[in-house]
Amino acid sequence: MTDHVLKSRVGTVHWGYFDAAEKPVLTIKSGDRVTMETISGAPDVMPPPSSGFKIPPELLEVHAQVPRKLPGHVLTGPIAIDGAMPGDVLQVDIEAIECRQDWGYNAIRPLAGALPLEFDRVRIVHIPMDREKGVGKLSWGAEVPLRPFFGVMGVAPPPAWGMITSLAPRQHGGNMDNKELVAGTTVFLPVHVPGANFSAGDGHGAQGDGEVCVTAIETALTGTFKFTLHKGGSLDWPRAETPTHAITMAFDPDLDSAARAALRDMIKLLGEKKGLSREDAYMLCSLAADLRVTQLVNGHNGVHVMLEKRYLE
Repeated sequence: MTDHVLKSRVGTVHWGYFDAAEKPVLTIKSGDRVTMETISGAPDVMPPPSSGFKIPPELLEVHAQVPRKLPGHVLTGPIAIDGAMPGDVLQVDIEAIECRQDWGYNAIRPLAGALPLEFDRVRIVHIPMDREKGVGKLSWGAEVPLRPFFGVMGVAPPPAWGMITSLAPRQHGGNMDNKELVAGTTVFLPVHVPGANFSAGDGHGAQGDGEVCVTAIETALTGTFKFTLHKGGSLDWPRAETPTHAITMAFDPDLDSAARAALRDMIKLLGEKKGLSREDAYMLCSLAADLRVTQLVNGHNGVHVMLEKRYLE
């Protein structure tokens, strides 16, 4: 196993999109570990100089030099895993996540979010983050516990899709915005291109299920990932494991369709891991699984199904 460091800067980030044609900025072996930086935010959401918040200088350089090819996030990567081929599964163990700065932002925009017609002006709020205390401080005195995670983690999509915005999550992962994917969890992604080509970004300091106004506490993060390649597999959608739960996920413009796809994948997982019939797995999901709205604001809405891992043992 080799440890790598991947900084977020001009030459290591791409802005707004996933694309199978994007060249990797780092190639590693299965079993290697990468400590990766991410940055977040376009020029219009930066804090003013009077705020006292420090903007990472590399973010300003990205603003000036990296083209934003589609509306979307600044993503670090891609990272290629040697030997990965379409049909394989990439396991991503999230070993550590740390906030890189002492602030984040939240934005509300008209015609966006879960209530797109009910808020008629743009509002940008910069939220101080006390990293020692582990809270984000809101203007009226409330404190939100920090639970940082990467809103975007994904591999390259199928080549036939071409360049796609990073805003909408799909089978390759991407903007999943799943708040369960904190340090200590594992993500499984289906591989669509040689090398897999993993990218991450959209750092969140805290977020509720739904991400209803479109943004969380958007911030810069450092994450340490261990990558393990599994040859072959039958993964249709991203999956995840926490220390206590197995998670299946799916995304669709229709929330009901996303829920059905995520549920079908949990039934499939129970068949694979436990040998249950579809009928028994369906019954168990009704008795013990929780269907949660991951987010309903990214064009493709997300649902994740959580089942205690003891049912798979």
